[in-house]
Amino acid sequence: MGCGASMYPAGERKNKSVPEVVVYVPSMRIPAQSDLQRPLRGLIPQDLVDRLACLRNQIVLVAEDTGGSDVAELRRALDEYLPLLIGLTKKEHGLEGSVEFKWKNLESGRQENSVANSLFELLSVIHMIAMLNLSEANRLMIPEDCSGSGIRVVSSDCKRDAVDLLLKASGCLVFCVREILAHLPPDIKKTISKDFQDGVLEAISIQALGQGTEIQLGFAVESQKASLSVKRRLACEQMIYFGQAYHFLSELDMSNGHGKKHLCFIKWKFLEAKAAAYYYHGLILDKGTEPACHVSAVCCFLAAGGILSESKKACLTFSLADPVTRSPPLWGAMKHLHKKIPEVASRKSQMYGYLLEEEKALQALPDLPDFDLSLAPDDFVLPEIDPAWDRNKGGTHGQPLKEHLKDSEDETET
Repeated sequence: MGCGASMYPAGERKNKSVPEVVVYVPSMRIPAQSDLQRPLRGLIPQDLVDRLACLRNQIVLVAEDTGGSDVAELRRALDEYLPLLIGLTKKEHGLEGSVEFKWKNLESGRQENSVANSLFELLSVIHMIAMLNLSEANRLMIPEDCSGSGIRVVSSDCKRDAVDLLLKASGCLVFCVREILAHLPPDIKKTISKDFQDGVLEAISIQALGQGTEIQLGFAVESQKASLSVKRRLACEQMIYFGQAYHFLSELDMSNGHGKKHLCFIKWKFLEAKAAAYYYHGLILDKGTEPACHVSAVCCFLAAGGILSESKKACLTFSLADPVTRSPPLWGAMKHLHKKIPEVASRKSQMYGYLLEEEKALQALPDLPDFDLSLAPDDFVLPEIDPAWDRNKGGTHGQPLKEHLKDSEDETET
């Protein structure tokens, strides 16, 4: 696993510049050239075979030519391909294992899988759609006219669009887990990419919700109308999302590929959210009138300061992990909190230093409140099967199945 589409800004080819990552995109997998013509000949109408092969080849060419960065063109081709592909997955057509579908890693160019199963192809296509949504969300969060001053200006519309894309990506991955991966034969599950192992897709889906919440927290921090309770809730929810994602990944073998970098990213974002949660929890506790309230608040501020320092180290570890990336200039809530947390922790610990000495028994870090999670994945719904498949209800076209299989064997022998 690793940074795939996030490594190449939209509209550019691969280059050696160090990419900037706001939204982490695990490794992008793209289709490799596969023969659809020969195995499907005579089984379905030739025009249907031609359309399937043409659209898949188009996806291959666009992905290879642009490094996966032409999201709009890839999505258009994938949206056209899906209704046709669905027909190959229908049991009544008896074609599930007819074609050997090949996929490769975009970054390395190395072929990862060659599987004769149409459900695997469906899984791979929807996974690619999810990765494209994450990649586009990353692009939206990196302004093209960055002056290099370190001041990041991302429009509110871009942020909202990024959240929408994150929710769509999350929904795609949930669909992959519940509706496809669960129905793949065990022998095929053992052979497919580790990107599809149990827990990885769930982790990325939850991670997308966490990053959506991170953007929402940024909106709240910038709004004068948002209360401390709202900010604390969003920070706690972000922490829970990333905590859940880390739990999924930490139980897997992430030593291969760029799994370690993925774990580093999740840890970094978890620590940022935890620092924010304790900071806002401390501000709320500090509004109390009892000495114990102020002592608990100072404990929260000091904890937030320590966790923030850990998050800075985690950010550096993530950036230096292979493949090397650049962390973005401070943005959203962290742009505000990187300055406020140390200031408030220092001021409040001095202000209530006498209480800390008098009430040593109360110097315990209070628990953060637990909240129901607000963001949910957008439901991914498969499109209707292409009407061309209705013309295939009569069975094979052009030659009986036995003859088709015999011809295929003859071609293989020659």
